[in-house]
Amino acid sequence: MSDIPGLPDGYEFSADTARVDVDRVHGWLARDTYWARDRPRDRHERAMASSMNFGVYATATGEQVAYARVVTDRALFAWLADVYVDPSVRGKGVGTAFLGRVRDHLEPYGLSRVVLATRDAHGVYEKLGFRPLDRPEQWMIHTSA
Repeated sequence: MSDIPGLPDGYEFSADTARVDVDRVHGWLARDTYWARDRPRDRHERAMASSMNFGVYATATGEQVAYARVVTDRALFAWLADVYVDPSVRGKGVGTAFLGRVRDHLEPYGLSRVVLATRDAHGVYEKLGFRPLDRPEQWMIHTSA
């Protein structure tokens, strides 16, 4: 299904939310990211509860090494969010392969649009078929403090 190489040996993909190491993922996002810094744990848990959650795990130890979530109506639209790859596995092909698996997991829904926002990983997402918006002036955002 995917044109992206599989995960390197020793790693496995899962779409099982129950398998997510919530403490680890919340720590990564609240400590290491520009978009979720200082996110309260309860808000993170609420976000997970309303999303599809994905992970990559070391097969030998079960330790989680990557996370992403998708907010979707499972019919027309999805937003890929909170993508994080542990620094210990960056540069090994885990992130690109992981996101390829997430993309492939969404394919059966026939979504007409999957969006994301990033300020520093455009090259990774371009490998998966993402591209800049054709008409960004048509998109709007509402934010709250």
